[in-house]
Amino acid sequence: MIRVGGFTGTALCLATAMLGAQSSGPALHFTRERGIATAGRGPQRLAIDTTLLEGAKPFRIAYYGDRAFAEGGLADLRLFDAQGSPVPHLLVYPPRQPTWISGTLLSVAQTKKTSGFEVDLHRADDIDTIRIEGLPAPFLKRLTLEGSGDRAHWTMLAAEGTLFDLPDDKLRQTEMHFTRGAYRYLRVTWDDTNSGRVPLPRAAFARQVAGPAPPPVPSAALTIERRPSEPGRSRYRIRLAASRLPIVALELDVEGTYVFRPAVVSESRLSGSEAIPAQLGNATLIRVVRDGAAAQALRIRIEAPLEPELELLVEDGSNPPLDLKGVSAIFAELPWIYFEAPEGPVTARFGDRNAQPPRYDLEAARESIDVATLKEASWEPVHPVAPDAGAPAPAMPETGAQIDLTAFRQVREIADKSAGLVALPLDAAVLSHSRGPVTRFADVRVVDRASRQVPYLLERRDEPLSIDVTIAPASKEQTAALPAARGVNRSVYALTLPYPNLPPGSLVVETTARVFQRNVELGVLRPPDRQRRDSWFDGLAANPWRHADQQTAAQPLTLRVPSVNATELLLIVDEGDNAPLPLGSVRLLLPSYRLRFFHPADADLRIAYGRDDLAPPQYDLTLLAAQIMGESAREISTGPERSGATTEAPLVSPPFFWGFLGVAVVALVALIVRLVKA
Repeated sequence: MIRVGGFTGTALCLATAMLGAQSSGPALHFTRERGIATAGRGPQRLAIDTTLLEGAKPFRIAYYGDRAFAEGGLADLRLFDAQGSPVPHLLVYPPRQPTWISGTLLSVAQTKKTSGFEVDLHRADDIDTIRIEGLPAPFLKRLTLEGSGDRAHWTMLAAEGTLFDLPDDKLRQTEMHFTRGAYRYLRVTWDDTNSGRVPLPRAAFARQVAGPAPPPVPSAALTIERRPSEPGRSRYRIRLAASRLPIVALELDVEGTYVFRPAVVSESRLSGSEAIPAQLGNATLIRVVRDGAAAQALRIRIEAPLEPELELLVEDGSNPPLDLKGVSAIFAELPWIYFEAPEGPVTARFGDRNAQPPRYDLEAARESIDVATLKEASWEPVHPVAPDAGAPAPAMPETGAQIDLTAFRQVREIADKSAGLVALPLDAAVLSHSRGPVTRFADVRVVDRASRQVPYLLERRDEPLSIDVTIAPASKEQTAALPAARGVNRSVYALTLPYPNLPPGSLVVETTARVFQRNVELGVLRPPDRQRRDSWFDGLAANPWRHADQQTAAQPLTLRVPSVNATELLLIVDEGDNAPLPLGSVRLLLPSYRLRFFHPADADLRIAYGRDDLAPPQYDLTLLAAQIMGESAREISTGPERSGATTEAPLVSPPFFWGFLGVAVVALVALIVRLVKA
């Protein structure tokens, strides 16, 4: 019996006879196509890349012990030969449950700067991890790791690594991973240059891995963008290569010798009729350095994201903002794609999210497949596929009922005309002049030129909307109107908000001073009313502000600001007997919202708000949340505000109106003359 790429000759003949058999079902409507560069004819394997993950039906994540596997995906993937006939394929996974094998510890000679031990596993097996147990804590040791099959010829598995167990710092790492290989002996060499020697461990184990090695990890380009945030926090937006990727953790690259900061990863998820931030995972980022070696835990385990955008929040405490250099995605283990290449080209098609997984007779030969011995095919560039005549129309409701715009106080243009899923942030003008978040923006509508509504989904963002506030010394009139304060040395500043009636938020004030202590009060100067004959100061917030470290910058002052029907506020700083405290920038942090909707092609859209008789809209779009929330939305903006009355064409044109008025006047004069003569 001949074995070819893990197939016995009998199994190969059986699979070939059954080639092309595919269960019947509804027609598939692919959206993407890409060629496969085969390694000739016959059985071969193909790795899954990010491009395929982006366009095909997503995987789900399943855990087996501490290992995460991507399962149940690529249900819409189909392979075809040059004649358009199906080429059956299978998804072949590595074994789910590895085996840990123990070894015998062997001593090695010590040198002035090194010590260590060897592990005899008694036979050469495929292994990829060593685990050490029984070293007394605390310890933090640098090491090198080598492997051998005969104890005479050694292969470097890790030129530099670190193992540690630091209970006080809640850090523990007693396993080291390396490239899979067949080894009987492992040798650990401790670096004792800057740290004390450690005894032999109580035991050592190696992880035995049977079956094929998993395919290479997909390349997922992650971009990070610092976002506006409150004092004492760092916020970042992380953009993934695609949505619904089988990512199980994020690895952070941060600067700093010591790090100890809580971190949270979140994304938008639908809750009821709006999208809100949902936590995917959290961890405490830790790094310590001892004796020239670093121990760190900078990985955040997360639930598989649905969105292509994630939000990272880091609690900085009293530290400077986190210096984040980069973020890497940790994927669940993926399967190989196995297929038997025919003569000629092979093409992959995918992109039908409604497809069911195929069932090929090739499944009968699964147990005979050994992908470790096969040649590897590779992917060619992807191309979009034009929708065929039988493809169902998109189920996205682009427009809804008509609405009368003349009743709205504000109507603004949306300049962007590109079709697709967009996100429109609600700026300070909308927050001020609409009915606001308390009513879920009941009066906000997106409309086209025919006054038809464009359905949207309201999304509440975790990050705040940051607005720069103008600050200047208060005028003499403003200062004179304040209550008298004898013997008090105070500085009074006028703050100008962009709009009145903004939602409650936070005012953030910065200073360049390093050592100071002040009492700060925020309020608004009110005109005389029935209870007061003179202008009076309405206090809104007050806080002490103190910093006593010459070596570090002061934390900004944060004042909670309620909704106020004014734009001019006064900031009063009690200076005591000190010189005026130098103030820097001032920001107003407000709750952040945006609208998600499908922009019709080449449509002129507007956003209208400022109406008191509307209930929150109810659109069918919320029934399609799976499509809306799992796609990348292009962020757009609006033009300046203007009166809603100017946006609609007048009922009667001016020439006709004046002509009609002239005729009416002439007729009225003639009637009066006739009455006088009578």
